[in-house]
Amino acid sequence: MIDVRAIEPGDRRAVAQFLTLTTGTTVVVHGVAYDATALPGLIVERNGEIDGLLTYHQQGNDFEVVTLHAAERQTGVGTALLAAATDIARQAGAQRLWLVTTNDNVDALRFYQRRGLRIIAVTPGAADQSRKQKPTIPATGDYGIPLHDELTLELIL
Repeated sequence: MIDVRAIEPGDRRAVAQFLTLTTGTTVVVHGVAYDATALPGLIVERNGEIDGLLTYHQQGNDFEVVTLHAAERQTGVGTALLAAATDIARQAGAQRLWLVTTNDNVDALRFYQRRGLRIIAVTPGAADQSRKQKPTIPATGDYGIPLHDELTLELIL
């Protein structure tokens, strides 16, 4: 069993370090820049280190997953984090859980769709626009795919 717990104030430094190794602490998506270190979230630890992290933003009936990363893929950590976030969203009265990924992130698309999320929108050029706010977003992403667009996925709760 994988233990998932809420991020606590004492975790912020470790969260920032983990995010620095993945997306960075600033996440720019759908025209919004988030400081992911300041968001509520969930972590999985192994041997005193963060093994997985999910951050989120809730506004009204919408529960947005802003970041989701596991130190190692296919270990169940991402699934456990997403399931725990779904439970939190339901308990908070959210009507949907949603997130945005990029057109190159085919592994994430597979992961999310296998867990019930559906693609509901493609925003052409959105990643190009985000790159203006965060120049470290690469022009070429996973598998050598040019990174241009954002895809929105949702799970109706």
